[in-house]
This record gives sequence, structure tokens and C-alpha cells, in this order.
Amino acid sequence: MIPFRPERLRTYPLASRPSRIRLADFARPPSAGMTVSGFLRGLPDVLQARDFRAFVGALRRAKAKGKAVIWAMGAHVIKTGLNPVVIDLMEEGWVSGLALNGAGIIHDFELALAGRTSEDVASQIQTGRFGMARETGEMLNEAVRRGAERNLGLGAAVGEMLSGSAFPHRKFSLLAAAHRLGLPATVHVAVGTDIIHLHPKASGEAIGRTSLHDFFLFAALVRRLDGGGAFLNVGSAVVLPEVFLKAVALVRNQGLRLDGFQTAVFDFLRHYRPAENVVRRPLGKRGRGFYFVGPHEIMIPLLAAALKG
Repeated sequence: MIPFRPERLRTYPLASRPSRIRLADFARPPSAGMTVSGFLRGLPDVLQARDFRAFVGALRRAKAKGKAVIWAMGAHVIKTGLNPVVIDLMEEGWVSGLALNGAGIIHDFELALAGRTSEDVASQIQTGRFGMARETGEMLNEAVRRGAERNLGLGAAVGEMLSGSAFPHRKFSLLAAAHRLGLPATVHVAVGTDIIHLHPKASGEAIGRTSLHDFFLFAALVRRLDGGGAFLNVGSAVVLPEVFLKAVALVRNQGLRLDGFQTAVFDFLRHYRPAENVVRRPLGKRGRGFYFVGPHEIMIPLLAAALKG
């Protein structure tokens, strides 16, 4: 076998070749006293920096057009200290509806009552104490039961309880803020995944009824994404992406148009379900999905600053 001979290589002028990166796309160094909008303009016009600017623009347009901007959040967002940031966005009209998983109400409740949350699971589970905080189990389950009796959703039931309480830190509660502002807040539960399901006051009937109520309320909110809304999945790898996909299916099954909306995932890892069920599968012909990887405690304040900058 005769080796190839490089002398026969065919070349072309570099100037004639299309290139994907240009000096015009490069970042500009930040300067002292720079505004957030100036910082964003100085980011390189490539990859996630370009996508981030595009998504911020989509959120601005959604708000201006009165379209839904739905924030679906896993409990880790609460545990990284972001409630004040999200509440501020709620108050300024950047949130049309809030969706949490079951763990979200636990940490939101404990912060409102005690000003602290998130037990050390590794040590507590060894002693049989994991998940056994009395007030968390009793008061949340009681709120869910009362909500079921009054045909409320789970989010509304807990939000009403927190808002009407004398808890010393209730101003930091997402659900209390949603109740105060009249924003829909839904909670989507997988039975057996949350510590309050271990307590004797837990009612499967009440949990199921209130959470199913919230699913249909959430679907009505998803309907409002059509024509320019935005859906954010922040830190939920399984439950909320699945709930979103099913809500989209329900809306379209009713013969209603659902297209031209934007979706985004914010998480510190790439996960299969959010990538498929939020960023790719639900989009119509004119929608676009984004996936931003980074710590919540940095990315969400950055997003909030970009929206307000």
C-alpha cells in the first residue's frame, strides 16, 4: 500500500472560507461601574452568551405583550437562598405563575416559620429522625386537608395558610407572596417523595385532589404561552418537565393553538427530561428552547439583573 503524498494536497485562500467565529463576536472587558445592560452587551456573541441575551429579550417581549411567563422551580432553588430574588421579580411583573414540586412547599414553609430549612439528610436518616419535624408534617398536611375540603388547589391552600399566619419570616415565602399578589401558584406532587407524606396527618385523597386541581390550573396557564410567552424550568429534573409536557398535550388536545413560545432550562447539570420535555418536544413551529448550565445562586440573580438592567 502506497501512503498518501501531502504534495498533492489542495488548498484555498483563508479569506474565501466561511468562519464561525470573528473578532466582532469577541467579548469586551468589563469596566468599573458598568451597568448590567452594558455587561450583557459586552459578552461574546457566541454559544450560551448569545442564547442568554436572546432569552432575556424573549422575556422582555413576553411581558410587554402580556403573555404568560411561568416559573417552574425545584426545591433546590429555594435552598440556595433565591426566594427574595424571585419574589422581587413577582412583584415587578416578571412572573405570571409559579409551579413547584412537593418539596418546594416544605422548604418555603420552614423558611417562613423558622427562618431556616434543609436538614442534614445523611446524618438524620441514620437515626430515624429524617423528615420528622413536627410542625412541618402537621401544619402542611392540615393546610392540604383544609384546601381539599374547600376545593382549593394545593398551592393556594398552602399560600393562604402562610399568608394568614403570624410566622415571623413569612415575607420570604414564595407561596405567601403569590397569594398576596393574586398570582396562580401550583404544586405538583409525586406521592411518597416528600417528608410530609410520612406523617399520620397525611391524606392521600387530599394530596391527590389538591395537586390534580393544580395540574388543570397549570394547564390553563400554559395555554397563555401561545404567541410569545415563556416557560422557565429551574432546577427540576423530572417532575415539572413531565407535568409541563402533559399540560401542553392537554391544551393541544382541546384544539387550541399553542405555538410561538420560548422555553428555557436553568440547572447546574444537563438532564435528559428537561432537555427533551422542555427544550425540544413541546415547541411548535415557531418556538425556541434554551438550556443554560450554571449554579442557581449565580444564574438566577444574573437573569434578574438582566431583566431589570
